Amino acid sequence: MNLLFNIKRLLSQKSINVIKIRVLLMTLFYSLSSISLNAQPIPKYTIHRTANSIVIDGILNELAWQSAPVINEFSYPWFTNGQKELTEARMILDKNYLYVAFVAHDQFISAYKSERDSPVSQDDCVEVFIAPNPSKVQDYFNYEFNAISTTLDRAPYNNRSGKWNSNDLKVAIKLNGTLNNHSDIDTTWTTEIAIPLEDFYQFAQNTPPLDGDLWRLNLYRTGGEINLQYATWSTTLRPKPQFHAPERFGIVEFSDSLLYSDSHAH
Repeated sequence: MNLLFNIKRLLSQKSINVIKIRVLLMTLFYSLSSISLNAQPIPKYTIHRTANSIVIDGILNELAWQSAPVINEFSYPWFTNGQKELTEARMILDKNYLYVAFVAHDQFISAYKSERDSPVSQDDCVEVFIAPNPSKVQDYFNYEFNAISTTLDRAPYNNRSGKWNSNDLKVAIKLNGTLNNHSDIDTTWTTEIAIPLEDFYQFAQNTPPLDGDLWRLNLYRTGGEINLQYATWSTTLRPKPQFHAPERFGIVEFSDSLLYSDSHAH
């Protein structure tokens, strides 16, 4: 309001100071831009429990996966050129694991990193960042997987060093295409992940989480030798590609209500 008052006062003067008006207008523009950015809502998702077993094979044929809500509204905050390729994600829970599945539409699937904790984000890659205590979002874990299931994982220990590994982490990939062959057109690659809840014992209020518990979490897709992708579930509000923004993680709520297919299973 003070900016608008000052602009109005300058315009009413007999001798208009053009430079001052320009400065005030620029300040007003950036202030409004900042307000607009900060007003972007944090997305929310409900993670339902499943009573049925999930086989980690990269094939989402279990009834629980088919009933889980689909996240398909990813943003592309650093998009410059090429094609925005669709990414879909789902999440479910049982007493031992948080399950996350991605279906990445991709015409040119590529991945080369094969050693644990290598920079898999340089390949076609999907990532899950988790803050199990919503009041301490800086204590977050990140799990990253390229299209050949090579894994990078980090935890809030030892300055997030690579010495920590999730002991019971499981991942499987299903490719619908030919890896590292850009002479043809690929379709999708599916990542099925089981993240052990024991990873979060020292940080979560309840493990496994109780009905109504809230965690903070974000989902990302990056990399690609052709048609580079930077897709985020909750946009990080960073001017350059940056996924380590826990204050912008989405909100997930855990629900004891079984998925429809579970409650009707025989």
